[in-house]
Amino acid sequence: MVSDGRAEIIAGRGAFVESFPLFGYDTHDYDALFSENIELLLKLNEHEKLSWNGRFRSSLNAAEISPRPVQNKLPIWVGVGGTPESAIRAGRLGVGMAMAILGGDPKRFVPLVDAYRKAAAHAGHAPEELCIGVTGHCYLASTTQQAKDEFFPYYSNYWAYVNRQRGMGFRMSRDDFEQMAAADTALFVGSPQQIIEKILRQHELFGHRRFLAQMDIGGLPFQKVMEGIELLASEVAPIVRKETCK
Repeated sequence: MVSDGRAEIIAGRGAFVESFPLFGYDTHDYDALFSENIELLLKLNEHEKLSWNGRFRSSLNAAEISPRPVQNKLPIWVGVGGTPESAIRAGRLGVGMAMAILGGDPKRFVPLVDAYRKAAAHAGHAPEELCIGVTGHCYLASTTQQAKDEFFPYYSNYWAYVNRQRGMGFRMSRDDFEQMAAADTALFVGSPQQIIEKILRQHELFGHRRFLAQMDIGGLPFQKVMEGIELLASEVAPIVRKETCK
C-alpha cells in the first residue's frame, strides 16, 4: 500500500558472493540456486497459498503468502548481466528482462534481446507481454567534463572494491575511465544532453520500455546523488519520454 501499486522486483544473481556463506550456500550452486528461487518467486506471486518442495530450502506446506500486492501480480524482472543463458531464462519464464549494461559498446547486447524474444516465443509468451529494461551506472552534471571530473574518484573506488572481491588488484586509471565514459559507450556519465543521446541510441537498438539509473555508486555524497536525480527528472526524462512516444 505504501507504493500504491508501483513496487516491482528485479531478481538477479548479483555481482558479489559474500552472501553465500552467510546463508550456508555454496557458490558452485550459483546458477541452480537462482533457477530454483526465481521459479519459486513466480509461484508465490501467482498463488495466495502454496505447497512446494525444492533442493535448497525448506518445503512449503499450504503456506499463506501475505500481504498480497495491490496489483493483480507484482511485476517481476530478471536482471541479466551479459550471458545468453540468463536472457533465455527470462524469455522462457515470460518475465521482464532488465539488462545491466555497465560499459563498452551497447550493440553487444543486441543478441541477448534476440535470444530473449526467441525463447519467449518458443515458450508461448505473446510479444506484447514482454518488457525490456536497461539499467546502468549513471552520473549527471551541468557539463560532461564536470560529470567525469566529479565522478571518477568514486567510480574508481567502486571498481577497486569489486576487483578486490574477485581477488584482483587492478585499480582503474583515469585513461581507463575516459574510455569507459566516451560518447559511444554504455556508461551514463555526462551532461543531461549526453545522457539523453545515450538512452535514445540504446532505445534504437533494443526498443526497451524502461531505463533505470544506478546513481549511488562508490560512496558518492548524498547531495551529489540528489543533484543527479533532479537533473534526470527535470531535463532528461521529459525529452526521452517525448522522443520514445512518437
